[in-house]
Amino acid sequence: MSEPVNVVELEAQYLLQNYARHPIVIARGDGPYMWDVNGKRYLDFIAGIGVNALGQNHPRIVAAIQDQAARLIHTSNLFYNEYQGPLAKRIAETSGLARTFFTNSGTESIEGALKMMKAHGHAISLEKFEIVSLENSFHGRSLGALSITGQPKYRKDFEPLLPGARFVLSNDIAALEAAVTERTAGICIEWIQGEGGVNPVDHAFLRRARELADKFDALLCFDEIQCGVGRTGKYYGYQLVDPPIMPDIMTAAKPIACGVPLGIIAANERAAQAIRPGMHGSTFGGNALAARVALEFFDVLDGLLPHIGSVGGYFKSRLQELARRFDFIGEVRGYGLMLGVELKIPGKEITARAMQNGLLMNCTHDTVLRFLPPYIINDQHVDEAIEILTRVMASV
Repeated sequence: MSEPVNVVELEAQYLLQNYARHPIVIARGDGPYMWDVNGKRYLDFIAGIGVNALGQNHPRIVAAIQDQAARLIHTSNLFYNEYQGPLAKRIAETSGLARTFFTNSGTESIEGALKMMKAHGHAISLEKFEIVSLENSFHGRSLGALSITGQPKYRKDFEPLLPGARFVLSNDIAALEAAVTERTAGICIEWIQGEGGVNPVDHAFLRRARELADKFDALLCFDEIQCGVGRTGKYYGYQLVDPPIMPDIMTAAKPIACGVPLGIIAANERAAQAIRPGMHGSTFGGNALAARVALEFFDVLDGLLPHIGSVGGYFKSRLQELARRFDFIGEVRGYGLMLGVELKIPGKEITARAMQNGLLMNCTHDTVLRFLPPYIINDQHVDEAIEILTRVMASV
């Protein structure tokens, strides 16, 4: 019998050493739980950083993958498949945006959105190329996405980046008004800054962004890669406002195919016409397997949205109870099942101790505990998480 493979040692020897992995090797999952190779169970409240929206091993997703894998996985976009059209129709119906381009990831969606904004500006004037983004934002790891990411720690090793990025403080309307000019091709805003600490953007600021985009003939892009596709209890975060503040472009990715790589750029007709045949493409984007799984996910999501709002409200109230008990907890913020707990101390140790006690979450921006649990959790799962957090925080 062969010796068991030590995957940690193999990765140390053969993988690029760019990840600070936790010392856990995950072997399997079911619903909101995962088990490591030693049989220890974990309640998963990070869900692959918001990707595993229906948890692990969801029967409808498994059935769709099994059936489609036996039929057709990939053809490239040289040919039609049966699922891109119906999925694009579903996205149009849920988003109010007319057209979709399929990608493989959130970063790739941002790249396509940048090209759309820049092409729109270029058609008006060669001087119309600036993109306005927010301080503390995070849009992805590629050079284009980093160019509009407002965190120097991600940018500094790769500069100079794309010219023309202008950054303003979130919710500073005067700064936004000063930054948006005739040279502005687009305004890109995370509706809720995820990696930046689960910070929702004020609705008044977003309305002003919409007005300025219209005034200066720029495209308004909402980055919903983390907060979109059901995470807040709405299909998309901008629908939290009544009436919605509509973007020209919306990017989304993480939960849309439940772990199968897929991202989207949804756009209105005004924005979509900036990309003509031959200007953009993707080999893998929207292949038959990913699109089929996303269609299945949307069918499940339709019935889950009220549940996400309900269990998310319960979870937020339980986190607020913790805040009243422990004086090192500050603000609890977020919507639905995208919640952040601001700490007055570093959060890394709390995250590590919670993991030891069987709860997976993460700490972002050094002092914010970030929770992105699967949409299928119930109040009992919340109570289990709170019990572990209470025990951990009492030991700090």
